[in-house]
Amino acid sequence: MTEQNPALENFIENVKEHQVVWGLQDETGEGWVVCDSSEYEETDVMPLWSTEQAAKSHCTEEWADYQAVSISLNDFLEYWVGDLNDDGVMIGVNWEAEQECFEIDPIILAKSLVDIESE
Repeated sequence: MTEQNPALENFIENVKEHQVVWGLQDETGEGWVVCDSSEYEETDVMPLWSTEQAAKSHCTEEWADYQAVSISLNDFLEYWVGDLNDDGVMIGVNWEAEQECFEIDPIILAKSLVDIESE
């Protein structure tokens, strides 16, 4: 089901093992980091990481006021995927600053995570 992409495979493996994804949330607890897609015009991407350390490493410069926050896999699948999909937001998998990151539709990512969970 998943495209053969090492970054995606690594992300899914870590998320499956730890049952969480990591995003960057602002000090108010209301906002999350979202940036412009490098692949699609007029599309937003929410960077997510499979480890706290990787997420925390991006809390610098323009994101210095953000903190790494975990989202349980269950909550992500139950609440986040539908909202992100409805808003047309892609997921940046294990996003790296200044590099092309792998962007994936939230529904496709969710299906990949569910497929792996049931193996």
